[in-house]
Amino acid sequence: MTERQEIIDLCLNYPGVYEDYPFHDPNWCVMRHQENKKVFAWIFEKDGYIWVNVKCDPEWISFWRNAFESVIPAYHLNKAYWNSIILDGSIPDKEIRIMIGNSYDLTAKKRRKEEIRC
Repeated sequence: MTERQEIIDLCLNYPGVYEDYPFHDPNWCVMRHQENKKVFAWIFEKDGYIWVNVKCDPEWISFWRNAFESVIPAYHLNKAYWNSIILDGSIPDKEIRIMIGNSYDLTAKKRRKEEIRC
């Protein structure tokens, strides 16, 4: 995956998601949960590549950064919880999907125990 629309389409396949442009700048697209409005993917172009910022479990953040040179501390976000994925073609699609899926899960509305039992 190297194209903006590929990432947007991937994100839109998750339930309850919408595309937003909160900065009135077509370069900055965010993918949000409808239920809580939280962002799970920030999509933008920088240095000739599409970048995707994703939330990451702190236990995994170093793993992803060490596994791929194109996964770095997040541009413009808290570097303890967010990574930037530079879509330069060096990261397998499967790994990109995993990172985006994890971000989606981490930013989803938390379910109370009573809700889960139903």
